[in-house]
Amino acid sequence: MNILPLDVKERLEKGEKLNIIDVREDQEVATGKIPGSKHIRLSEIPDRLHEIDPNVETIMVCRSGNRSGKACEYLMSRGYRNVKNMMGGMMNWEGDIE
Repeated sequence: MNILPLDVKERLEKGEKLNIIDVREDQEVATGKIPGSKHIRLSEIPDRLHEIDPNVETIMVCRSGNRSGKACEYLMSRGYRNVKNMMGGMMNWEGDIE
């Protein structure tokens, strides 16, 4: 259920197209997010489930890994089996941001 920021960075550098969802608040995302990631605030996830494909590996990201962990738990309770929490969140991200 967990993935390290370094693993995410390496997979992106290899050209892998990852489904990354950033669950932080608007003002946090304004400071930069992982390139190609989609912004869905944690509070919006129940209303935007249709935007998250249950058949595709999805990596959830927040500032520290706490809210993204909650997002993973919620999605798993809804039958999603392929969700991962990026441990340490953006505080441990050393890759590019957009």
